[in-house]
Amino acid sequence: MRNPLKFAAAGAPTLVALAAVTVFVFFLFPLLALLPALLFAPALWFYRDPDRTPMGDADAWVSPADGHVVEIIETFDDFVGRSVRIGIFMNGFDVHVNRFPRDGVVQDIMYVAGKKWFAFAPKASEENERMYVRILTPEGRTTLVQIAGIMARRIVCYAKKGDALARGERYGMIKFGSKVDVYLPAGISPAVRVGDRVRAGESVIGVKTVK
Repeated sequence: MRNPLKFAAAGAPTLVALAAVTVFVFFLFPLLALLPALLFAPALWFYRDPDRTPMGDADAWVSPADGHVVEIIETFDDFVGRSVRIGIFMNGFDVHVNRFPRDGVVQDIMYVAGKKWFAFAPKASEENERMYVRILTPEGRTTLVQIAGIMARRIVCYAKKGDALARGERYGMIKFGSKVDVYLPAGISPAVRVGDRVRAGESVIGVKTVK
């Protein structure tokens, strides 16, 4: 889980290109090199990827994304069945690296083309461009959905079918404002409320239901 570079691998091409252009232009037109240099700083900020340590007990579910909880609803998922969906909206200033909420093995990955509504809107979960990652955890099945927002230009998913990832481990990112949904299986209760601020791979969002 440690990342000595502190920025997402998906951002490497952009960061390298901006750095190369800055150096090249500097040798030809020093003053003009300020433009790509000014673009490099916000790009480095956007692609930052700090290390995170999961909070709570070993079986607590942690947030798959940085941002604010925008919905918690009882619903039905084709893979999970009856579940509670927690939606987390990431704005342009949040860390956009996504992480596994619980130890699990990837069962299936499915990409769905779609619209680019504002990601915090409820209909975004069904109508926007999105990537489904279906996982088998110790508590049962769960589905993670990376949802592109109005400014998002690319969904990145590193995980592959059959991969076993640990709680808090990185599995992808969405470039620019977006949303991630997580479907909690039966037996896991939400530990957050709408409006709460959460951090990927760190903040507890679900715990085992006490009977």
